[in-house]
Amino acid sequence: MIRQKWTRAWCCVLLCVISTSLLPVNPVFGAVQPAVVEDGPARVTADAAVLMDVATGDVLFGKQENKRRPPASTTKIMTAILGFELGRPDEVVTVSQKAAAVGESTIHLDPGEKITLYELITGALVRSGNDACVAIAEDISGTEEQFVKLMNRKALALGAQNTHFENTNGLPLKDHYSTAYDLALMARHGLQIPQFASITRQRETKIHFLDPYVLMDLRNTNKLLWNYPYADGVKTGTTTAAGKCLVASATKEGRQLLAVVLNAPDRFGDAKKLLEWGFEKTETVRLVNPREAIAEFPSTYKPVPVFSDDSIDVSIPKAKRMNLQTRVVWEKPANFSVRAGERVGRLEVWLGDQKYYSVPLHSERKGMLKGS
Repeated sequence: MIRQKWTRAWCCVLLCVISTSLLPVNPVFGAVQPAVVEDGPARVTADAAVLMDVATGDVLFGKQENKRRPPASTTKIMTAILGFELGRPDEVVTVSQKAAAVGESTIHLDPGEKITLYELITGALVRSGNDACVAIAEDISGTEEQFVKLMNRKALALGAQNTHFENTNGLPLKDHYSTAYDLALMARHGLQIPQFASITRQRETKIHFLDPYVLMDLRNTNKLLWNYPYADGVKTGTTTAAGKCLVASATKEGRQLLAVVLNAPDRFGDAKKLLEWGFEKTETVRLVNPREAIAEFPSTYKPVPVFSDDSIDVSIPKAKRMNLQTRVVWEKPANFSVRAGERVGRLEVWLGDQKYYSVPLHSERKGMLKGS
């Protein structure tokens, strides 16, 4: 049975790695995108912080956002992601002795209890159950150790290059670390999963044990859900080594932002301050609509319209909108024939003297365009 579960998990994680490219992200090439704002909200107490636009993936503010730190229970974001992507929510899980023995923050699992995978994920995200995380891992991969390997692979697939997990719940270990930026990447991915987003926005809920049949009331550890009206997720984390941590999302007038604060004495205040600053001082600008002709390539026979495959949106400080520029760079010599769908250049998006994106440009995909 363990071998079968591991095979299932391994095949599924390959599909998850592939499906990562389907996220609505701006097509940035090259190194990790730096924060585009040097200034930001004053007096952020966190040792490390980042503010990200969920739709575009743009970083709006950063403070030591790539510094490796213990992530505490924000680790459970990745555990929940793989729980949904590799498991069946209605699958019945029998709690093992090992899972029941996990201490610190728990949902008080006992050996032999039966509960669905969905309820375990809810217990991990809402009440931060360390025991629930181990039960999730054992159900999907047979052992926590094998599941952690999948967590690390998925993190890399999402671009989280400064993350390494040693367990599923964030209990302190020397080589268990992440960054504010990496956690934002993971949370952004999680928010694309409807069940993940639905669970993390709940202030209070119940989980149902099947055997014995018991209902358990859960209250979310994320107090921002009570004191900030736009808050809709995601996860707290606290250990002595990590300090107080929070990954927080909020949606206002259809725009969703994501704040991460690590080792923050005032984590809820910091997150609210970052989110409010982002809503007030930044905006999302659409530069190109889907299948909109951007320019004309000077081919031999006649100018050929070129396109980006997707719309191009960019999130920037409102004060810097006038500094936003686009440049077309041809990669194919002029006066050459062009095949249908051929890449002929790229559209570069610049904010002042900083190159923001580089987006491929292709000719019309239908028909064949020939030069003389």
